[in-house]
Amino acid sequence: MNIDIGKFVNLSQKIPVAVLGATGAVGQRFVQLLADHPWFEVVALTGSERSVGKTYGETRWVLDGDPPAAARQMTISRSTPNLPAKLVFSALPTHHAKEIEPSFAAAGYAVCSNASAYRQSLGVPLIIPEVNGDHLRLIEGQRSAQGWPGLIVTSPNCTTTGLAMTLKPLDDAFGVRQVIVTTMQAVSGAGYPGVSYLDIDGNVIPYISGEEEKIENESRILLGHIENGERHAADFRVSAQANRVPVFDGHTLSIAASFMRKPTPEEAARVLAEFPGLDLPSAPRHPVLVRSEADRPQPRRDRSAAEGMAVTVGRIRACPILDLRMVSVVHNTLRGAASGSILNAELLVAEGYL
Repeated sequence: MNIDIGKFVNLSQKIPVAVLGATGAVGQRFVQLLADHPWFEVVALTGSERSVGKTYGETRWVLDGDPPAAARQMTISRSTPNLPAKLVFSALPTHHAKEIEPSFAAAGYAVCSNASAYRQSLGVPLIIPEVNGDHLRLIEGQRSAQGWPGLIVTSPNCTTTGLAMTLKPLDDAFGVRQVIVTTMQAVSGAGYPGVSYLDIDGNVIPYISGEEEKIENESRILLGHIENGERHAADFRVSAQANRVPVFDGHTLSIAASFMRKPTPEEAARVLAEFPGLDLPSAPRHPVLVRSEADRPQPRRDRSAAEGMAVTVGRIRACPILDLRMVSVVHNTLRGAASGSILNAELLVAEGYL
């Protein structure tokens, strides 16, 4: 996708933005990442009723370090569409997002959501910019159908992000037919306070509610296509098994896949390494990094590649049952959450939706 940034972005004047659900772990990550953003300026933060009226510095900060200085004195507002912003980043819990996000879109705000409430709604783009940025075309139909001057765009599940970014270049080159993926997901993916220490220490929990369905459905949406203003999921099959493991950040995926045209491991590695990036502030030059070492990728060593925005793939080998097998690592709270939504917002700006 070729993007002419200068066509739409006045870099001398930042776009005012708000963070909905700013006191939770993902909301705090939004605030942290947006503190020095070249295009966006945080002008409002919202939280639950117990936080409304407090300064942001009075709420509990659960990330490393301290809240950004500019945010500490901001007063927490209610999540109602009277905020002095054009764009809102939603880190709301799903049950709140379902009601609140449409109210902002109806009031003219652009909503970049990290929640799962509308990911599978037919008129709402589910976006990874390098994978399916063209799905923004759904916005026109969304506005027409809902009567909204604003819009909602969603980010995928954090694990799905790692799978879709691995499969996209391979699908373009060889045509994906079947995928089997087993995930080893970090505890930070469960939010704060997350999984009990007594449950996860020295243990693997082979169940994460709703996760396998999200991976199976969302990956097919992301690699699908738009025809006559409607979204059509890809027709390959996905079988996912999700596990929670005692790793703090970074989801690991063991992937096996078959293709319309069987690639060699060398061909697959080349295609993955050549997958192009976008010219946007948060986009890595190389969205997919390929490691050749026998024991990589690893979450501790590879999750922060390209400031947490690149997916790292390694152990690309022939598979005795399907065609190829490989391992991917994605940073679940950056590329798979807040940073991914910020990149979606950058794409909206660059494509003229703001």
